[in-house]
Amino acid sequence: MPVFALLLIAVVAELAVIIAVGQAVGALWTILLLIAVSMAGVALLRRQGTRTLTAFADALRNRRDPSPEMADGMLIGAAGALVLFPGFVSDIAALLLLFPPTRAVVRKRLLARAAARARVVRHDVVDGEVVADDPIVIDAPVIEPRRD
Repeated sequence: MPVFALLLIAVVAELAVIIAVGQAVGALWTILLLIAVSMAGVALLRRQGTRTLTAFADALRNRRDPSPEMADGMLIGAAGALVLFPGFVSDIAALLLLFPPTRAVVRKRLLARAAARARVVRHDVVDGEVVADDPIVIDAPVIEPRRD
């Protein structure tokens, strides 16, 4: 499915949810809820981002595989993009990505899929040599080493 179609579906879903919430609680409460959920998302984004960056640095310092921390960083970045997108559906998806237990489930599936794709990739080696038609000549002064 093209990205444009997915974005269009997301916008329609966000509008439908905002309208439904607005009809249920009123326009002012809907706006306040949108602001509150976004503020909670930004606060959680900062906290989880700092924790993940610290864990990544610790993994590098201890010479262990940093791929879980890298995947967490990517998921936190996606959550940051979702927090910026106005609406309840995207904010809830962002909060789910920022909540460590649900992010761990997504990370596990993401890393398993990446490992499966890495096993499928073939590495073909072709023997050969490079032969230049015209050798490149650089006119540069020859510098003799100093002998003291």
